[in-house]
Amino acid sequence: MSREDAYLVALDALAKLQWNVAMILEAKAAEAEKVRNWLLNHATPDAYPVQLDQLSASIRFHKQNVDLIDSLTKLCNGLNRNMKAILDPEGSDSGVSSMMEGFDLGDSDG
Repeated sequence: MSREDAYLVALDALAKLQWNVAMILEAKAAEAEKVRNWLLNHATPDAYPVQLDQLSASIRFHKQNVDLIDSLTKLCNGLNRNMKAILDPEGSDSGVSSMMEGFDLGDSDG
C-alpha cells in the first residue's frame, strides 16, 4: 500500500468516526429533549418537599449532559489533530493536501 493510499484509508476512517459522533450527538439531543419534557411535567414544586431536592435532581441531569458533551469535545479535538497531521504534516508538502492540489473541491469564490 502506498503512502497516499494509507492517507486515504486513514481519512476515510476519520470521516466515518466523525459521522458516528454526529449520530451520537443527534441521539443525545433527542434524549435531552425527552428529559426536558419529563422534567417540565414531573419535577414540579409539588413533587419535592424541599426546593433544594428539586434543584439537585435538575443539576444531576444537567451534569450528565455536560460530561457527555465534554467527552465528545475531547474526542473531536483528538480526531481533528489526527486529520491535521495527515493533511499537512509539519507544514510540508508531503501530506494529502499536496495530493489534492489540482482538484476542484468546490470552495471557489465564483
